[in-house]
Amino acid sequence: MKKALVWTTAALALVSIAALPGYGQTAQDVLKKVVEAMGGRKALAAIKDTTMTGTYELVPMSMNGTFTMYQKEPNKMRADMDIPAMGMMISQTYDGQKAMWTNPQNGGAVEEMPETQSKAFSRQAMGNDAYLNPEKYKITYALKPKVKIGDMEYIIIEQTLADGFKATIYVDPKTYLIFKTEAVDIGMSGAEAKIESYPSDYKAVNGVMIAHSIRTVQDGVDYMKLTFSKVTFNSNLEDALFTLGK
Repeated sequence: MKKALVWTTAALALVSIAALPGYGQTAQDVLKKVVEAMGGRKALAAIKDTTMTGTYELVPMSMNGTFTMYQKEPNKMRADMDIPAMGMMISQTYDGQKAMWTNPQNGGAVEEMPETQSKAFSRQAMGNDAYLNPEKYKITYALKPKVKIGDMEYIIIEQTLADGFKATIYVDPKTYLIFKTEAVDIGMSGAEAKIESYPSDYKAVNGVMIAHSIRTVQDGVDYMKLTFSKVTFNSNLEDALFTLGK
């Protein structure tokens, strides 16, 4: 379950200040359009915390259930996944410094995540401020040549985090919403894998466009499908929610 809960809406989506050769626009121009498409800088900056509930399907295992995700600015996150087939709830948290989880391989005992999974989860915990003000977090972006998929040429953005982790983001040139993200990251086996996420079914929530469906592909095989039934902003989430074992 370690990588299945992908907080795509919070950790993805943005652009840089480099010029895109031959396309007549700068990355800053693209950034403004992406932010506007998502609801605008003011609306995004006003979000202090987010709660998302819905259902999931783990495709290879033919398992499904419900989940709840919480994110608090700038970098706290919690994911609770109900696993009916195992008769248990798996929780993962990141409090801004340490990632904890209820290890299903150890009877649900609360443990600190292994380093590789901890780094992956901490990246997913990044909120809106990380891309509204990327310089604060030493995040850089570069625009790459467009890639054609079907009849559409997508704007390609490479994101590099402070730890060197890179992700590639495909931006729809018509809507400036995210079509796809991909990265080499820690897969479900604990080894590196190519992870692709396809957000879709965008709907406005308090003026902010949120993908209500996310399909995740691991090494070319469908792995997980998330469907969000409810998204709530600014519920005054307490910091204690993001710490397990206390």
